Amino acid sequence: MSLKIATWNINSIRLRENLICKLMSEYAPDIICLQECKSTVEKIPTERFRALGYSSWVARGQKSYNGVAILSKLRIKDAGDLNFAGLDQARHVACKLENGVTIHNFYVPAGGDIPDRDRNSKFDQKLTYLTDMKDWFKRNTPQKCILVGDLNIAPQEDDVWSHNSLLNVVSHTPIEVRHLKDTQASGNWCDITRKHISTGKLYSWWSYRARDWNASDRGRRLDHVWATPDIAIKSHSSFVLREARGWDNPSDHAPVFANFEL
Repeated sequence: MSLKIATWNINSIRLRENLICKLMSEYAPDIICLQECKSTVEKIPTERFRALGYSSWVARGQKSYNGVAILSKLRIKDAGDLNFAGLDQARHVACKLENGVTIHNFYVPAGGDIPDRDRNSKFDQKLTYLTDMKDWFKRNTPQKCILVGDLNIAPQEDDVWSHNSLLNVVSHTPIEVRHLKDTQASGNWCDITRKHISTGKLYSWWSYRARDWNASDRGRRLDHVWATPDIAIKSHSSFVLREARGWDNPSDHAPVFANFEL
């Protein structure tokens, strides 16, 4: 079976319902994983999504903050959620396909502005969250799994507009990169996007603060698609839908796609 999956920090599922429908209509991924939905589950606008063929879904909601959802054309079952760093926030949901593949959808904490866990509790929570992720996957060796989401870290030098300028900026600091790589190693995860686009600048997020985000192009690759080795060998492409950052009333993130033959 062919599987086209998209991950997108939508920055309010209700505010950007039209953009989600545009993605569904024009790009037709089989599964869309959303982060930062900023909605309780009962207020997620599923009727229009269902009309476009996305009749199966799982979600974890939170009023005004966080929130994750998986919208699917394929039949999926709720596979639970994980609560890391003791935050009790809607930052993870998982589903299982009928062929046994599990999809994890994560929204890792951003970490605030100061990259010092002693001076900034949000940064400490971010690193603790990643440590808990690592430990969980080390205890529960993943197989037949895909992990997607806004992981809020741009790990490679080419994943940011300037490696040197951002070394002390949250999302690209060495300690965050090390934590993310340890998490990746704990599940033997393959970075699918960089498997298929191994070199060159690649971003999925551009700040709202830029007067012209496209011209300045000061981006970061914060959004990721990973897979376990048994699934990674079946991937055949991945890309960032950069143009979505320029749609009307956009999220500051662009969707990231990956394609598999399972």
